[in-house]
Amino acid sequence: MISLSLHEIAAAIDGSLRLRSTTATPETHVDGTVTTDSREIQPGDVFFAKRGEFDDGHRFAPAAAEQGAALLVVEQELDLEVPQIVVDDSVVALGALATEVVARVRAGGDLKIVGVTGSNGKTTTKNLLRAVLERVGPTVAARASYNNEVGGPITMLALEADTKYLVAEMGASGVGEIARLIRMARPDIGIVLKVGLAHAGEFGGIEQTVRAKSEMVTDLLPTDVAVLNLDDPRVAPMAGLTRARVVTFGLGAAADVRATDVVVHARGTEFTVHVPGGASARVRFGVLGEHHVMNALAAVVASVELGVPLAGVVDALESVTLAERWRMQVMGGRDGITVINDAYNASPDSMSAAIKTLAQVKAPGTRTIAVLGEMSELGEFSGEEHDRIGLLAVRLGVSQLVVVGPGARRLHITAINEGSWDGESAYVETADEAYDLVVASARPGDTVLVKSSNSAGLRHLGDRLGEWFS
Repeated sequence: MISLSLHEIAAAIDGSLRLRSTTATPETHVDGTVTTDSREIQPGDVFFAKRGEFDDGHRFAPAAAEQGAALLVVEQELDLEVPQIVVDDSVVALGALATEVVARVRAGGDLKIVGVTGSNGKTTTKNLLRAVLERVGPTVAARASYNNEVGGPITMLALEADTKYLVAEMGASGVGEIARLIRMARPDIGIVLKVGLAHAGEFGGIEQTVRAKSEMVTDLLPTDVAVLNLDDPRVAPMAGLTRARVVTFGLGAAADVRATDVVVHARGTEFTVHVPGGASARVRFGVLGEHHVMNALAAVVASVELGVPLAGVVDALESVTLAERWRMQVMGGRDGITVINDAYNASPDSMSAAIKTLAQVKAPGTRTIAVLGEMSELGEFSGEEHDRIGLLAVRLGVSQLVVVGPGARRLHITAINEGSWDGESAYVETADEAYDLVVASARPGDTVLVKSSNSAGLRHLGDRLGEWFS
């Protein structure tokens, strides 16, 4: 974080400063990392004590103080000998401090902000943009999927005075949440990747999801850029909701930035990217899965708009071999057995894309095994969407399905009811049972996909299988 005095921080977050240290004064400056996790505290850091659904960060404030926190932001004064700022709501205060820091860095330099949202692909696109932009200037981007009311501000608070680019991943589970993040850090470039059924149960339906994602572009200025997926019928109409200049991406000829000649293989994905003005380049993209081409195109648009030459963008994209841990992560290798661990999260769109990739990358004469868990947060759509994935697995000729957990059982039932399928499906209750089944049944040359929502807990099953077959 940029250096601010305790008085400046208190003013920014509308808090009451309590100096319980004999050496600190209102003019004492703090410039450490801001966190809500006491385990991450290093000397000089700032700890926000956040009340959560299952725990209260105030319980961990003593540990933060013991580890050298320079400041605690709390909702009640604690009996600890460390400066504290007492606020009504620590999450609101966190956002207020992020707003202040972003404004100061903007005023003092040439900071450009790229906002990324969508039902799928946010983290991958953010990582691709970071790979490009950090080559041309100091860049801050979210860790993992830091994209909500806490993770978003924490990312913004990592800004330094010389930061040139902030890549802000902006997620939401309801209307108004992206707008709240944008008020903290209004993007110069706002990207909307896709609107699908991910979290539709939380949003209250697909119409509410569209409304929430459109918040990325509705408040952009005429001098800003809205980057929209022309291939998505829910995203393309957002061009009519923004004052910003619109640049589209997609696979169709009408897109401003498009990909042609897409080839998917076990080592990644290749495509030719075309940009306005007639320039094009072949991209040998090490990230597995045709669906990641759209994320790469979004990164190309934003990077080129920020002045990065196309050759430099392509070179950076080709340096990326993994979108993120547990996202189409290729593992294994023993006896020619490949494990694709994509169990960080799952929606109907990403599940379909992963199964299609599984079918595309298998070598002739080999088998495919899909270990699938629940797609969560789908609400009323859950049953029919699990049915649809079961039918897709059958249609694409998956050799063996291993369906894990009661939330996904309908997928298994749908698959076994398809009489024309020459594959097989097994249902198990736990990840341990799935592990034993795959280890016992895998044959040399098999390709194994592990895919589920985070809540299904299959990420570490993918790790275990990858290690076993390595």
